[in-house]
Amino acid sequence: MTKSFFKSLALLSAFAFSSTVFATNGYLAHGYGIKSKGMAGTGIALPQDTLIGATNPAGIAFVGNRLDLGVSIFSPRRSYEVTGTPSAPPSAALAPGKVDSDREYFLIPELGMTWQLDEHKAVGIIVTGNGGMNTKYASSKNTFGGGKAGIDLAQLFIAPTFSYRFDNNAAIGVSAILAYQGFEAKGLSQFAGLSNSPSDLTDNGHDSSYGAGINLGFILPVGTRVTLGGGYRSRIYMSEFDDYKGLFAEKGGFDIPASATIGVAWKTTKNLTVLLDVQKTWYSQVDAIGNAMMPAMGACMTRATPTSSSCLGGNNGIGFGWDDMTVVKFGIQYQASNDWTWRAGYSHGNQPIPDSEVFFNILAPGVMEEHFTVGFTKKYDGGHQEINFAAIYAPEHSVKGAISPTQTVELEMKQYQLELGWSLLF
Repeated sequence: MTKSFFKSLALLSAFAFSSTVFATNGYLAHGYGIKSKGMAGTGIALPQDTLIGATNPAGIAFVGNRLDLGVSIFSPRRSYEVTGTPSAPPSAALAPGKVDSDREYFLIPELGMTWQLDEHKAVGIIVTGNGGMNTKYASSKNTFGGGKAGIDLAQLFIAPTFSYRFDNNAAIGVSAILAYQGFEAKGLSQFAGLSNSPSDLTDNGHDSSYGAGINLGFILPVGTRVTLGGGYRSRIYMSEFDDYKGLFAEKGGFDIPASATIGVAWKTTKNLTVLLDVQKTWYSQVDAIGNAMMPAMGACMTRATPTSSSCLGGNNGIGFGWDDMTVVKFGIQYQASNDWTWRAGYSHGNQPIPDSEVFFNILAPGVMEEHFTVGFTKKYDGGHQEINFAAIYAPEHSVKGAISPTQTVELEMKQYQLELGWSLLF
């Protein structure tokens, strides 16, 4: 598949994914598919719609011929608060007080389609996104001394998927992940002295990146009431952001980290199913995300030559300092009468930003730890169509750290999301 063809396909699907932001664990979506989102992102062992393929491609062998469309209204409330008076650069650019990120509402679609080829084989196409790395601080706040400041990262995944179902109802599956990223940074000119390529650091408009990876999954029944499921999405190797090679480590490298999920679905009664999933994401393995600010910044500031591997854009350059993240998710589903299904869930994970890394993460305050969710499905037209709904609330969480001997910064975020979808079984 040529780059130009993939770009056309991505743009056709992704116009509404620009500035993509979702209820997040780090910057991965807390779940994929409205049914899963209504149960806090659980369901890797309980295939119910086409979007199961985003975490467990084996699952599409159980959902039949169907089309799932959804759209959500997402509202993240992001801010930072500076305490203390400035001492010396780079903290001198941060005036005391609280600053809120603008643009609080986003409209986000998702879609998937699957076809059952025979009693064993199924294929599908799933379109999803990731987000959370989005901030917009007004010019009047002069956050880093460069006027309007912030970043905008949108990620789109198109996943052709195949699954094989065995006679014992076990299944395996694989997806080829085709990925697109769009990125823009503004207001970072204060850091020009720390960059290997100051002209490729900030205010260069949107740049694009393309790459590919693989997603593997399995479904394994354990007795008549319990099912295990698991999925592993490889690291997705992306082309560099050339217009921002003076910002991201490895000359603009921004790969998408690997993640893995394993879970169990336990049908405790005829109507009630209990789910438990555990997910891990290896943020630290991507240099642009995982590299710590120190000692790289110190080495860069004392360099003997105009460039250094420790400076922004270098092979060991300054990053966001994110740790790996493990999230535990719990969900329940109750099949009621009259074609109604009700859902609820809760998830918890330790947010990935150490208190020593708060300064640079003003741009990307991915500090969420908890999600509370509810949802429902209503079938109609003899079971051939569905209306699906989910509501997500992520309560406010913060992380606070020192950025100089006289100043601290506290990053805060809370999130709301409502999602409505329609499904057609054919």
